Amino acid sequence: MKQKKQKLEMLFRTLHEKEQINGAVCVAEQGEIVYQSVFGYGDLSTQRKLTLDSVFELASLSKPFTAAAIMLLKEQGRLSYDDFIEQWFPGFPYPGITVRHLLNHTSGLPDYMELFQNHWDHTQIAVNEDVLNLLLEHRPERRFTPNEQWEYSNTGYVLLALLVERISGLGFAEFMDTHMFRPLGMLHTRVYNRRYMNETIDNYAYGYVYDPLSGQYVLPDQFPDTQYVIYLDGIQGDGTVNSTLGDLIKFDQALYSETFLSKESLKQAFTPVQLKSGETFDYGFGWILQDHAEKGLTVSHSGGWPGYATLMIRYTEAKRTIIYLGNMEQDHQYEQGIVEAVQSILFDQPFEIPEYPAKIRAVPVDPAVYERYIGVYRLDEGMDVKVTSEQGRLYLQVEGQMRVELYPLSETRFFIRVVPDEVEFVTDGSGKASKFIIHEDNTESEAIRME
Repeated sequence: MKQKKQKLEMLFRTLHEKEQINGAVCVAEQGEIVYQSVFGYGDLSTQRKLTLDSVFELASLSKPFTAAAIMLLKEQGRLSYDDFIEQWFPGFPYPGITVRHLLNHTSGLPDYMELFQNHWDHTQIAVNEDVLNLLLEHRPERRFTPNEQWEYSNTGYVLLALLVERISGLGFAEFMDTHMFRPLGMLHTRVYNRRYMNETIDNYAYGYVYDPLSGQYVLPDQFPDTQYVIYLDGIQGDGTVNSTLGDLIKFDQALYSETFLSKESLKQAFTPVQLKSGETFDYGFGWILQDHAEKGLTVSHSGGWPGYATLMIRYTEAKRTIIYLGNMEQDHQYEQGIVEAVQSILFDQPFEIPEYPAKIRAVPVDPAVYERYIGVYRLDEGMDVKVTSEQGRLYLQVEGQMRVELYPLSETRFFIRVVPDEVEFVTDGSGKASKFIIHEDNTESEAIRME
């Protein structure tokens, strides 16, 4: 272990000296911490630095906790995984969905974020009941019939949190604190909605996003592209568990003990979903599953929310764990490179220190050119894409997804802040765009103007 620790120290010392990391890392083996450290700031406005006790928003790394709450209720005999959820949600417009479908993302439910973008007063902060109410009111089409496909669903995990409340009679945050966090000694962990609760936590790690226009890191609340963090802040279950490195290691170790969840529950949690077709997909109850020839069964989950990137990887047979909590937006592939280097060190393999990508700045263009691009386009796979302009900014929205801002590299070519894709508009003789080309990893695809 000493040699692994020295290599990890060298890796992160190098990244820290170059100011290429802001967050917290923990690596453990057989329940013993091999390496842990924090780098950078928890609050840029005061220059307060992160500590080992800093509390991070886990984003979708919250899903294993929500799934564990459902498993606890199952062990108490208060639900069955194959119960239909409409028994708890009268008038629910999507019949045939079971608790199991919600847990393993096979429900086919529509995405709630788009629903709130289009049908919600953005001056109000939504809570879980509002998700259910908008589904009841607007009844957007389901993506597919239950268990026909696998598709990641934040909506499903919000409904799981509502199920916890309906069945237990407790608020979701109270249930988690009473039945999970305190019993496991996770005393720095809680379900926390910072804006909705209007409450501050000591040692909180604020998450920051990169503004390509100013070249600065800012809170997502101050950035037009990510201000949905405000009106969606009261929603729980798919995210909003907040925790520390130390508490996450306690959760990790508890999953090896039948005093928290039974062996049968964990077997269910770590079993790939089987679709109607007989095809399997490597997702269980709140965990992504992989079976490596060398590393054995690996269960993991990541989380991404404006300002936060989180990951827990548990090598259950080797009893090794990696936890990464970032609170300053970075290129996704770069962060993956950091995790791959840590994984290589943990398994005594050669590793490379990832190259830090240059930050891209938007160039100033006359917003009047955006008029050429506004319209509806259709991708090769049949999905519609709407391009709009608002207050001198250009936006793109794929059918069924949240809209994203397009930042200019030139008058015709644009980039998207959080993904490596670039969008290039092609105009016709009228001056209007007839199509746009998506450039991604040396490949191209087209979307043709429909209206």
